[in-house]
Amino acid sequence: MTQENSILSEIEPEVVDRIAVGRREMFSRYAKMGGIVASAPLALALASNQAFGQSLPSQVVDVLNFALTLEYLEAAFYDQGNKSGVVPREYRAVFRTIGEHENAHVKLLKGVLGSASVAAPAVDFTAGGQYADVFENFETFRLLSQTFEDLGVAAYKGQAGNLMGSGAILTVALQIHSVEARHASEVRRIGLKYGWDSAFDKPLSKNAVLAAATPFLA
Repeated sequence: MTQENSILSEIEPEVVDRIAVGRREMFSRYAKMGGIVASAPLALALASNQAFGQSLPSQVVDVLNFALTLEYLEAAFYDQGNKSGVVPREYRAVFRTIGEHENAHVKLLKGVLGSASVAAPAVDFTAGGQYADVFENFETFRLLSQTFEDLGVAAYKGQAGNLMGSGAILTVALQIHSVEARHASEVRRIGLKYGWDSAFDKPLSKNAVLAAATPFLA
């Protein structure tokens, strides 16, 4: 098995059979107290400003932009998928909610990064034609959904160490991580699979994550 294939085999073995890699609810729900809905982006921005002043450490900016790139990818995937009609009626609420969560993640990260935010990348969810039926065949759509969610879980886990000195941001990153893990488990359940692979999940490095995601970036 090539190094590239081994990267994706940690995420979804079925994907490896079809592509050679060359080129991831802000919270479970927003807290509601006394009828007031807490703004996650505002709360995190305030926490980061309190901790670091008006600017974030460059390492934190790099991690958050890395996360934002993955969240852009996921948000675009569900936006397109939910509009395409590929999702069967019984699963539409699930994938609509996941899409809302991913868009909330994008909004939060952009709110924290401000002008330092990277732009949304152009995407190609067919991966150059390898998944030409992604928005016509639900099993293909579900397979890529599982891949993106598993990738996101591994990516956040892999970057946790780089946020160790940024308590407030690390806390929120872990909250996003746990929601991504719930997404992955639910998508696996829909595919009649277990929500886990083993007793321990493996993190992925930034390079490994980008190598896995790049085929879907146009």
